[in-house]
Amino acid sequence: MELYLIRHGIAEEHQAELKDEERQLTKEGRQKTERVAQRLVKLDLHFDLILTSPLVRAQQTAEILIEAGLSSELEELHHLSPEGNINSWLKEWFEPRNYTHSNQLALVGHEPNLSNWAENLLWGEAKERLVLKKAGMIGIKLPEIGSPLGRSQLFLLIPPKYLP
Repeated sequence: MELYLIRHGIAEEHQAELKDEERQLTKEGRQKTERVAQRLVKLDLHFDLILTSPLVRAQQTAEILIEAGLSSELEELHHLSPEGNINSWLKEWFEPRNYTHSNQLALVGHEPNLSNWAENLLWGEAKERLVLKKAGMIGIKLPEIGSPLGRSQLFLLIPPKYLP
């Protein structure tokens, strides 16, 4: 299975009168994310399913990916919220769903969670070495059998400036 961790696009700044979960993509964030999505289409990438954080900026990013034709399936996943936990997600997600290594799954979320998730999959622990830029992507190949923690392979780490 290939797992694509995608950070949401550029969002509104933190404001006292605006809840964090309600922050939206800025005009620039939307445009940059649309350019990234179009480039991914040109690279002939397709996701079997896109999972998104329940926060507005991540949902908007996921919708842009759907609109570009990168997938027709979208689900909200509470594990992708800033308080999310990879171990809980892995236990809940992979056992009942029976995914295979041939699936391509996109997860749209936030930092530092996505980088920490990637590091857990690669090295078995978060080392705070990877940095995922807004609208950037990390690609990880999960092992065919057994727990993916510490046994996965990095095949892509790309900031959005290399995708337009």
